[in-house]
Amino acid sequence: MSDQQLRNLIKMINQISDNNLHHGDEVEAAEVVATHIRKFWARSMKQQISDYATSDGAELNAVSRLAVERLSL
Repeated sequence: MSDQQLRNLIKMINQISDNNLHHGDEVEAAEVVATHIRKFWARSMKQQISDYATSDGAELNAVSRLAVERLSL
């Protein structure tokens, strides 16, 4: 995956997280985000964001980080 594709995934997951903060606390929002990712992202996208979170993850917001931790790949 190119750097641009990874940047797009980071942007998307952070936007999804930001749009779901109204679900209560960060843990609840992260579960909503993780469910969305499980349903709508391709396995390769999930793997890339998981690999990024494990290796660096600096650009992920707190909810995004929690959501990625909840993904079962």
